[in-house]
Amino acid sequence: MNYKVAVTRREHFNSAHRLHNVNWSNEKNASVFGKCNNPNFHGHNYELEVKLIGTIDEDTGYVIDTKHLSDLIKINVLDKFDHKNLNLDVEEFKVLNPTTENIAMIIYMILRPLIEDKYELKIKLYETPRNFVEFPY
Repeated sequence: MNYKVAVTRREHFNSAHRLHNVNWSNEKNASVFGKCNNPNFHGHNYELEVKLIGTIDEDTGYVIDTKHLSDLIKINVLDKFDHKNLNLDVEEFKVLNPTTENIAMIIYMILRPLIEDKYELKIKLYETPRNFVEFPY
């Protein structure tokens, strides 16, 4: 049987950022982004869910070894984002506004080449317990 099963790994990281569009005036940035445009940055305790969808391997009984998935996330995402200022410390956000939407997209772009094509990959990123994004959708 080739039933598809979703396996989700949940991780956590803390990062600071500032939402700011360099092409806009300070007034427009403040108007659009509010407190999130603080020139001294602000932080979030992000909750990350990485979901892989695939079929169960007949030999292992796994869709994927979750230890392997955990290691991929730690080395390629958490080590890069955790306790970092996204605007200053993460290369992708030197030219891309570090919104939750863009962070989720970048995490997907980092992980997609590292995970076999036989798996569907979904990213869910919580900025707060009430605000989250999913990529791709």
